[in-house]
Amino acid sequence: MTHAKVWDLPIRLFHWLMVTLLGLLWWSAETGEMQWHQVFAYSLMALLLFRVFWGFVGSDTARFAHFLHHPLTVVEYAKKTVSKGVKGHHGHNPLGGYMVLALLLCLALQLISGLFATDEVFTEGPLVSMVSSDTASWMTWLHKRNFDLLLILAAVHVLAVVWHLLKGDKLLGAMVTGRRHRDDIEVKLDIRFAPLWKAAILLVLVALPIGYLLLWPAIQAL
Repeated sequence: MTHAKVWDLPIRLFHWLMVTLLGLLWWSAETGEMQWHQVFAYSLMALLLFRVFWGFVGSDTARFAHFLHHPLTVVEYAKKTVSKGVKGHHGHNPLGGYMVLALLLCLALQLISGLFATDEVFTEGPLVSMVSSDTASWMTWLHKRNFDLLLILAAVHVLAVVWHLLKGDKLLGAMVTGRRHRDDIEVKLDIRFAPLWKAAILLVLVALPIGYLLLWPAIQAL
């Protein structure tokens, strides 16, 4: 049984670094390590911006145009899955594509609201002074409630992966190795992969301004 490459290295690194940073963000918030919380948040911000741009210029399976389908296509896929069972996809399946979009939007809202959030004692976001106290309080409330939504989405995502594994669709291994068994893939297409130098340049371009304006000052404050 031969293998087919479906995920490039940048997407796999993004996935696992995002999981790691979300865990560190939760830990730092729970333990009151808010300076570290900001360091992790700004790191995730650079990572998220990279993923958004990579969704337009990256490898085929990383592009939004590749996995965001018409809602009717998603409905048909869901019906087919229920009636005929799970079959692997060359990248995100139609349902998974919208889960990716929901997670990215939720992450973006979490990071943006954090820029205006404050605990009114020790720590505040770098843009708090630009808004009124009422707006800052509302952003702080949104930052906390949106994290609950993010946890729910993450739980649904994990359950979906487990369900696919039980049905014989090995999603988790593919996100580690980048490859899947060809016989497990429903549609076989030639996938174009963007060169790593392209990803490296893009990462530098998005990380430099965030690093200079937000991340480095947060590190110096540790």
